[in-house]
Amino acid sequence: MDAKKYVNAIARKIKCNGKKKKEIKKQLLLDIHMRMKQGERLEEIISQMGTVKEIADSFNENISLNEQKRYVRNKVMKIVIPIIVMLVFLILFVYWIFPKSYDIEQSKYFSKEQVETAMKETIELLDAGDYTALRERVTPQMQTLLNAETMDDVKGMLSDDWGERKLFGTVYLVELVQGNKHFAIGEITVTYENVSATYRLTYDEDMRLSGIYMR
Repeated sequence: MDAKKYVNAIARKIKCNGKKKKEIKKQLLLDIHMRMKQGERLEEIISQMGTVKEIADSFNENISLNEQKRYVRNKVMKIVIPIIVMLVFLILFVYWIFPKSYDIEQSKYFSKEQVETAMKETIELLDAGDYTALRERVTPQMQTLLNAETMDDVKGMLSDDWGERKLFGTVYLVELVQGNKHFAIGEITVTYENVSATYRLTYDEDMRLSGIYMR
């Protein structure tokens, strides 16, 4: 261990403010260098001065209890504050990415009438089996899912024979915000001759269908 490492190790255990600690380090190094100039070896000097703990304890005995408490409190705060800051950023990040729903009538991106119209047009195209027209109105991720085989399987879970569409029910709408993306989500129950089906349709900011769920 060289003189600087030895003194730094002592200083880390002394419970005082930074200014006083700096003065102690300076004085200790000066004393060691003076003795080395007089021909003493560093190992001998360190052995005579004592262990890091012994020297630090001797300094701490002359430091007031209030100052030691203040030192400990400041040391704890240096650890705690970065953790608190990190937690705050984490909470804000989670809040930012976690989906939040809002009244569609307050939306700057969607209008109630626009979304209702899009939902009914989507359902009419599904009922007509016009998947070519549908794929022109959906996100790229949805294009591979919208085909007769997939949708027949989904419809078959409710009934093998829906019959003709009779009535559109009431539309319920919300705006969903996730991160910096906005979606319109609508739910509507449609009555057919032999079954009632509830659709939940999701549209992105460009009014492209980005999600479909039926029950």
